[in-house]
Order: sequence, then C-alpha cells, then structure tokens
Amino acid sequence: MSDLDFYAHVATHRDVLGIGIGSGLGAWEATVGPDYLDDPGKKLLRRDYGLVELSFSDADGPMSCFGISVQVHRLVHGHCVPPSLVREYGEFTPRARFEELRSLILSLGCKVEPDDLSGDVHRYRVPESGARIFVIDDPDPFGDGDHDVDDPEIHQAGDVWALSVSPAWWGRY
Repeated sequence: MSDLDFYAHVATHRDVLGIGIGSGLGAWEATVGPDYLDDPGKKLLRRDYGLVELSFSDADGPMSCFGISVQVHRLVHGHCVPPSLVREYGEFTPRARFEELRSLILSLGCKVEPDDLSGDVHRYRVPESGARIFVIDDPDPFGDGDHDVDDPEIHQAGDVWALSVSPAWWGRY
C-alpha cells in the first residue's frame, strides 16, 4: 500500500481506516490515535491530526464527525502523518501528483470529473462518493516570480492540495 492508495481510498470510500462521517470523537481517537490538536468553537470542534483534519458538531446530539479533510499540502513542510496511517500505508511522500491519483481512482472503477476549474486551485469530484479533490493550477498565484519549478520540495502545478469528504458535497452533481 502507498500514500496514493490512502488518498484514493478516502476519495472513493469516504473514510479513514474504516471510520468516517457520523463517528464520534472516541472512535476517531481509538482508530487514528491520540496525537491531535483540538480547536473548539460554539457547538463545533476541529480536530487536527496534521495530514487529516476533522470537523465535529453536536447540533444533532453527541459530537459526531461531519467533515474529513486530507491536507496533502502540509507534507512538504515535514512529517505530519499519524502513525496509524504510516503502519497501514507506509511512508508518505511530500507531494502527490493529481494525474497519478486520478489514474488510481479510475482503476478502482470510479470517475474523476471537473467541478470548478477557475482560480489557482482547481476542484474535481468523484461522483460515486461525492468527495472533492483540490489541485494546484498556479503555484505562484501572486506572480512574485520566486517559484522554482525544479524544486521538488515545494508545490508545483498538478500537485494535490487536499481532499474533502462532507455530506454537504454529496448529491451535488
């Protein structure tokens, strides 16, 4: 298994290590691990595992997950992968190429369609799951000219920025 397998799984199955939307805080901690940062708000909680970021709400009862984000862009700044994911998928590379991820998702029998191609980050959807994939189109959006296209340690056009799983996306095709 590889980091691309993890991203493809999230995009096609809407879960992380078998746990997903609707799961409570304890289930996430038991599955992903105890190393996280909680950022509470009124009736909301953001739990940050580094690579994986979760949104929780208690609007309908006990705190439950209503959003999963995989923040791939954070990997260029250092190791931020929960040990549970490394055990399952191996080491994660600093960057993920969209075309490689798209090919893997297609090989799993799902489609990847453009959703919003405006702006510096393009958005694609996996219709079968409702997941969204955000891809860098312009790594130098402010035109500073200091972006080195040959530097493997910085974001490049065609890199996956993030993945998002949320019921708010489901059914919007």
